[in-house]
Amino acid sequence: MRIRKSRAARAVVVTLAMGLAVTSCASDRDEGGKGEAGDTFIFGAAGDPGSLDPALASDGETFRVTRQAFEALIEHEPGGSQLVGGLAESWEGSEDGTEWTFKLRKDVEFHDGEKLTAEAVCKNYDHWFNWSGTYQNSAVSYYWQTIMGGFKKNEDKETPEANYVSCTAEDELTPVIKVKEATANLPGGFSLQALAIHSPKAIDAYAKEEAKGEGDAITYPKYSQEAGTVAGTGPFKISKWNKGNKEITLERFDDYWGKKAGVEKLVFRTLDTEEGRRQALQAGDIHGYDLVAPADVKTLEKDGFQVPTRDVFNIFYLGFNQENNKLLKKKEVREAIAHAIDRDNIVETQLPEGGVKASQFMPDTVAGYSGDVKVYEQDVEKSKELLADAGEKNPTLDFCYPTEVTRPYMPAPADMFELMKTDLQKAGFKVKPRAMKWNPDYLDSVQNGKCSLYLMGWTGDFNDGYNFIGTWFGGYDKQWGFKDDKVFDAMKAASSEPDAEKRTELYKKANEVIMDFLPGLPISSSPPSIAFAKDVNPPKVSPLTQENFAEVSFK
Repeated sequence: MRIRKSRAARAVVVTLAMGLAVTSCASDRDEGGKGEAGDTFIFGAAGDPGSLDPALASDGETFRVTRQAFEALIEHEPGGSQLVGGLAESWEGSEDGTEWTFKLRKDVEFHDGEKLTAEAVCKNYDHWFNWSGTYQNSAVSYYWQTIMGGFKKNEDKETPEANYVSCTAEDELTPVIKVKEATANLPGGFSLQALAIHSPKAIDAYAKEEAKGEGDAITYPKYSQEAGTVAGTGPFKISKWNKGNKEITLERFDDYWGKKAGVEKLVFRTLDTEEGRRQALQAGDIHGYDLVAPADVKTLEKDGFQVPTRDVFNIFYLGFNQENNKLLKKKEVREAIAHAIDRDNIVETQLPEGGVKASQFMPDTVAGYSGDVKVYEQDVEKSKELLADAGEKNPTLDFCYPTEVTRPYMPAPADMFELMKTDLQKAGFKVKPRAMKWNPDYLDSVQNGKCSLYLMGWTGDFNDGYNFIGTWFGGYDKQWGFKDDKVFDAMKAASSEPDAEKRTELYKKANEVIMDFLPGLPISSSPPSIAFAKDVNPPKVSPLTQENFAEVSFK
């Protein structure tokens, strides 16, 4: 998951407190999946979450946690990208794509005892639609703005026009959501964690608190920073967030409508380095971790650990912000950067087997990938010539990169930054490094246009080309800081086309327009690995990195 509108994750081994690292056997559980009181699965996370309310987030580490507690109207099949029923057993769109009718499951209960109804669903959507103040900041309401546009009353001229119209309860279990215009973001957008459904009682509590601040200095509301208020319908409920120990604890929700979770407790503990996570798994202090370093896969497998690899469904890119640095408004300078970077070297030295160099802002596993985009191979001399043509000699660029994080598309941010910095210096650029903690400093800075160059990427939320290129290039975005009618018009044509086959062809044309304009440089796509202990029955791994930890149990 993923950053946009803004269109818009360390080398000390942490030993967990006694009582957390446990073992168990199959006889400890009955057929319904209920384990003993000490039945705890511990997962080593790569970064801290930003919020317990997924509607306020746009990053994968937050969603990894909230996905276990909150459910959306539509979900993805386990281990795949096919849309299936979530809180809604079924759904149907009108022929013109502006009206969506959902049939909710019966007898679904929220963690606080409230019942799932059509009115509860509408209360969520109307709550988001009526956000004001700091909630309208694109770094806070990124996904709402990406999927539904703006708000009932926009407070900033740069906020997109609202596409959301209304949500009405046709009967107790039939909510109907209307939008102004058809969009390629639906129905996929209904599967997003940021649009997962919260308890009506919780929504009332949320409304009493406010987010504050602006730019890269945002204070999130208290309810989103400590357990106790947020309430979803998922197989786990959030019971504790110990920020000092970088640990979140979830407990099994025994009134869950579906199959009960296979463990009593689920703990996410942030371990800042890949080495720290690997050593913690090897020592038995955790039972799993994500984003295994390519060099560690075979070692772990040889020692008996389980290391499944996901299918490729992401993109890693070097972003340019043309408002932050006027040099980047010159196409020759952008092309000089593109020709300076040795992407083959990055793929060969930094990515696991199966990693590939990118030619555009989506992997070739997504419909709409084009074989006719403009290609920018490494050519240092050409890079220097382009700078000369632009009238620039040894231009200086600030280059932001994140710390305390590993992402599916970016296994080692600092190492990847160093390779690119060296490439740029060889071509005549002066590079000013700016290292920032991933969450919230780096994310907020990138989303609010505070970085000239930056490293970022995207793991698809759902399988439609617009979820990649439409994420960034459907209109003005602070993250990129440019306005170009050719790019925006190409994206609008694709987004508003209801026919899937025609839309795919329009995505191809849009990719060609985007890569000619060159708003940034696509670097690579990577198949990330995830590791589990020997005694774990792991969940189905997801190309969208949307693993459901309720599927976990111990052997």
